[in-house]
Formats: sequence, C-alpha cells, structure tokens
Amino acid sequence: MRDRLKKGLALGIGLAVASKEQIEKTVEELVKKGELSQQESKEYMNELWKKAEETKGELDAKLQEKIKHVLADLNVATKDEVQVLEQRIRDLEAKLSKQD
Repeated sequence: MRDRLKKGLALGIGLAVASKEQIEKTVEELVKKGELSQQESKEYMNELWKKAEETKGELDAKLQEKIKHVLADLNVATKDEVQVLEQRIRDLEAKLSKQD
C-alpha cells in the first residue's frame, strides 16, 4: 500500500488540475485491476484528492507571484495603485468644486 501511495502522490501532482471525477475514475481502474481493495480505494482517493488540492494551491501561489513579477517588469500599475490614484482624483475634484 505504501508504494502505491507514493506512486499515487506523484500521480496526484499530475492530477492537480484534474477534476475529482477524473481522480475517481483513475482509482476505480486500480480497483478493477485488483491493485486496490474498496476500502483502500476510499483512502487512496482521499489522499490523492488532498495532494491534488495542495499542489494546485502551490501552483496558484507560484503563478500569482510570477504574474506580479511580469507586471512589475512591464511597469503596469497594480489595482491598489490605481485605487490610490482614483481616490486622489476624487479628492482633487472635491477641492475644485468647493472653490467654485
């Protein structure tokens, strides 16, 4: 079971972007081949799904960081910077309207 679990965790990385249904199908195939019992399949399925979710989270975080670097390199304003500028414009407009 441990060897299968290790192989499954590697498979889980590949399944990080897969749906739960795809993972279930893969586990069902292992049961049909006799490589897993029904009880083991439930545990295995849960472990694969957990690993896939963890990997997906890690990939998302890395992607977000990469996007930040690309935008910084392109000198593109961030959402926060735009919001600050919008607030400054509103403040200036309010000052101007008071002067009239």
